[in-house]
Amino acid sequence: MAFFERVRDVVSGPFSPDVIQQRTAAGWQMVSIEWRRELPDSETPPEGGFDEDIPYGLRVSDDCKRLEVHLQEHQALMLMMELLVQDFSYSAIVSDLNEKGFRMRDGRPWSRVAVFNMIPRLIEVGPRFFNSEEWEKRRQRFSRAKAPDAL
Repeated sequence: MAFFERVRDVVSGPFSPDVIQQRTAAGWQMVSIEWRRELPDSETPPEGGFDEDIPYGLRVSDDCKRLEVHLQEHQALMLMMELLVQDFSYSAIVSDLNEKGFRMRDGRPWSRVAVFNMIPRLIEVGPRFFNSEEWEKRRQRFSRAKAPDAL
């Protein structure tokens, strides 16, 4: 398995192609360019406009008035939580998620860093998960799996 290092350059002045040449010569490969601009007054979002990312596990409802559970993402969160509770490593969690066909929002396979970055979201949804019937069924299943066989 190949491992990659990533670096993010923050551009604070006029962009210079020399930076690209220096990075390329050092073995780096460009993977993204991000652009931003200040919106003119005519394009300013209306009062109360949503400018944050939608939390993982939720989606905008069909009527665009609320957030609702995104079933596939919810299942991925539940699986992450279950495996973390069972003290699985991040690598094992990533393997299980990817083997079961779960993907990140952008369609890429899960990585250890991506799972680690989901920890704040898991902390946020944890109380709801732990009080659900689905969690109780999962808890009983993995409790039985850990229980030693009686002789």
